[in-house]
Amino acid sequence: MNKKTNISAVIKTSIFILFSACFIACSSDSSTSFNETIQDEEIIIDDTDFEATDWTSDTHSNDADPDFDEVFENNTVKRLDIVISNTRWQSMLNNMTNLYGTFGSKGNGSSFSDEDPIFVPAEVFYEGKEWYRVGVRFKGNSSLQSSWQAGILKLSFKLDFDEFEDDYPQIKNQRFYGFKKLSLKNNYDDKSMLREKVAMDVFKNSGLVGSNTAFYTVYVDYGSGAQYFGVYTLVEEVDDTVIDTQFSSDDGNLYKPDGDAASFAYGTYDEDEYVKKNNEDEADFSDVSNLLATLHDTSRTTDAATWRSNLDAIFDTDVFLKYLAINTVIQNWDTYGRMTHNYYLYNNPSTNKLTWIPWDNNEALQEGKINGSPELDFSDVSASQWPLIGYLYNDSVYKAKYDAYLQDVINGAFEINTMQSLYASYSDLIAPYATSEVSGYSFLNSSSEFYLAISELKTHVDSRTTAVNNYLNN
Repeated sequence: MNKKTNISAVIKTSIFILFSACFIACSSDSSTSFNETIQDEEIIIDDTDFEATDWTSDTHSNDADPDFDEVFENNTVKRLDIVISNTRWQSMLNNMTNLYGTFGSKGNGSSFSDEDPIFVPAEVFYEGKEWYRVGVRFKGNSSLQSSWQAGILKLSFKLDFDEFEDDYPQIKNQRFYGFKKLSLKNNYDDKSMLREKVAMDVFKNSGLVGSNTAFYTVYVDYGSGAQYFGVYTLVEEVDDTVIDTQFSSDDGNLYKPDGDAASFAYGTYDEDEYVKKNNEDEADFSDVSNLLATLHDTSRTTDAATWRSNLDAIFDTDVFLKYLAINTVIQNWDTYGRMTHNYYLYNNPSTNKLTWIPWDNNEALQEGKINGSPELDFSDVSASQWPLIGYLYNDSVYKAKYDAYLQDVINGAFEINTMQSLYASYSDLIAPYATSEVSGYSFLNSSSEFYLAISELKTHVDSRTTAVNNYLNN
């Protein structure tokens, strides 16, 4: 390994070694300064005296434009190393125990925590360069809980490169090639490890706004040397660079709805569940409240043309119908239509319309759990419970657009030969890294499970093309 990934060079001071055996539970407040006394211990971790020797404008500063070619390269598997002191790693594990119970124990209840895990400072290494005191935490909801309770340490991570800039002035506005925040998705419940990336490829190749993604191997050193955590999908954060680079401006309201209000069913309006990811100090939710009111206006049944005109003026129905067609073809059940989460809404400053942005696709490209993915005609979806689907599909004009988008999907981004080629190239790319994952840090029980999952994906695209053709021809 590069000399910079040597733990002695990373920690830079023997003070961490003195505390490596300590069993210290940090505060669950992710903003806690890590240069203060921890709980009742009269021990102070002071690692503020360092020089950011690898810092350059292109790689570390917020003056650089996001380098998508460097960070999100499609034809290679890159490597990230995360180095966390043993003390801080233990604080992360203690916090997870508080949130989800004993590691490896499934008897901790079925609900996931509303509280995010804590951030701790860590060093991140990439291509021989170091990023300093990066905020690192575990991330996820049911996938995080399930992985933890199954005793698998291949957990998803969130990286925030200037989370601790108040504690460490040396890293003020630190970026990773222009990116402030990134997600490392652990490909939970996906033995192919392709679904997160492939689903987003289909959305983006169809012309929708969405996160860039790439495959990475992740190694974590939490005190005993670099441990291989396996193949991850690096995902661009919507509230960081997606809205900044794929829209004319990032000034519009960005929401990540979660809860009953995310269904937009009548009577569910709740500002607390239309979670704002920006403009938090401005108590202006008029765009989402207008969407709810317009969607349920009585003109829908008395004057459909007026209803469509009013809805089109505040909600990008074309984007939503294209998204809906793609999402239904590829069978992504863990989002709107089955679950009240896993999408963003952005008020596009160019149009003043709320625009749909897909998110979190590791459950896509399969029939799905619980009630499975919705049927192509939504005969199994309650219009009153999911009105953005039911009301639009039941309108003849919107239905015709949806049907046309279905045809576009199977002729374009999800065309059989295109997808078979994509599955072949991606599986060949990650196979050496996927099949070398180690027990305790993998969802695979054997390498054969990886190849079987790839085969199932290839069969899936054939079956979905047949299903769409049957639907359109009836």
